[in-house]
Amino acid sequence: MPDANVHGGKVLISVLLGTFTVSLNNSALNLAVAELMTTFNASATHVSWVLTLFMITMGMTMPLTGFLAGKFGRKQIYLLGLLGFLVGSGVGALAQSLNGIIFARGLQGIAAGLMIPLSLSLIFSAYPSHQRGRASGIWGAAVMIAPAIGPTVGGLLLEISHWRALFLMNMPFALLGLMCGYRYLGKELPTQQRRFDKIGFTLITLGLGAVLFSLSWVETLPDLLRTQSVAPLVFGIFALLCFVHVERRHPAPLLDLSLFTYQGFRISVVLACLQSIILFGCILLVPLWMQNALGFSPLITGLVFLATALAAAACSPVAGQLLDRYPPQWCMSAGLIITIISLVGLGTLTAATPVWVIGAWMGMRGIGLGCAYLPATTVGIKDLPESSVTQASAMNNMSRRLSASLGIVALSIYYDITVNAALNRGVSYTEASASSLHNAFFALAAIAALCLPLAWQLGRVIQTASCARTT
Repeated sequence: MPDANVHGGKVLISVLLGTFTVSLNNSALNLAVAELMTTFNASATHVSWVLTLFMITMGMTMPLTGFLAGKFGRKQIYLLGLLGFLVGSGVGALAQSLNGIIFARGLQGIAAGLMIPLSLSLIFSAYPSHQRGRASGIWGAAVMIAPAIGPTVGGLLLEISHWRALFLMNMPFALLGLMCGYRYLGKELPTQQRRFDKIGFTLITLGLGAVLFSLSWVETLPDLLRTQSVAPLVFGIFALLCFVHVERRHPAPLLDLSLFTYQGFRISVVLACLQSIILFGCILLVPLWMQNALGFSPLITGLVFLATALAAAACSPVAGQLLDRYPPQWCMSAGLIITIISLVGLGTLTAATPVWVIGAWMGMRGIGLGCAYLPATTVGIKDLPESSVTQASAMNNMSRRLSASLGIVALSIYYDITVNAALNRGVSYTEASASSLHNAFFALAAIAALCLPLAWQLGRVIQTASCARTT
């Protein structure tokens, strides 16, 4: 067993190098928007594609991961994705135009779409079921900490160097990840010889791409009503509905939708989607409150988010160990209760609230994330057949990203409508923004409360399944 633990640790480190690099780079580039606008004399809309195209291409690639991993092996596809991310970083660093940078980000998105769904699958394959919670907790800590330090790293590099450094910084991590992955990830033979589902791939690629493209334009209600948003949104939804219809009848579907017949997996996806709305809702609302309403600098706002990430990273490994030892509903429920308290606290902020209090509420929010958000995904996936983990992870990731995008659009439209209505009544912007944001935080707290019975039900389902396997 010690040898197995040593091997599992090497696999975990190999996978962490890749996923950490992707997460760090994506958050660090957020700070380069202003410099890229100045350097290339470009509009904010044009530069926004540096961030948007990455998300779209990643979402469109994820459905392919299960098929490719089954045909060529998980190790090969993961390393191909990491190599692609390395190439994309090199192309971005050498780019002479904004379109060149956007192209590089598209390559990085495709690469990330291959890597992310395989991360948990590779880690789970290296650990027995009763140790997977601890391993995924360590992985979750890295996933949480990378986006938090990304803006700090990006700001420092932009201060002392050039935007090209944001691409160059990926290369040492990616190269080390490639070497470790080649050395330590287990070799495996292809597990399937089925034909490629061309119709399914076309439908879900067009559907996800169109929906994500549409939502990327929407910040206000008028944006939602524009043809450039409505047309791709309607088309995307129609394509996704057709995809579900085709896949349920296909003998060898691109995505095995029958995985949703596993009650535990089904509930975990719903939980993950609801918590994604809360997670990204906070990412939208807190900067609006601190910068637009209270006038704090981006640096202070970033430090507040750092409190969330550090707390989540510290709690995630502990939560993973608790999942291996105790019924999962206790850990997840505790995390959700802490989340509710923190969101209610954020909903009661005033202009007189000290920054350290905001940081304390955000730190508490991080504890809730570490105990409830990632564990919900882990619990729903770790007891599935190993051959299904890659597809399950891809479907979970796609569902979370779509839910988060819809949640951000809904909150943005709500904020725009309520603030404008208050301004028309003669209310000051600070008061209008505060009132709108208070209600939005309370709404997110209500969503977290709805997650509580689902978390309890998920834990009971997993316990029942575990008992059935041991008898």
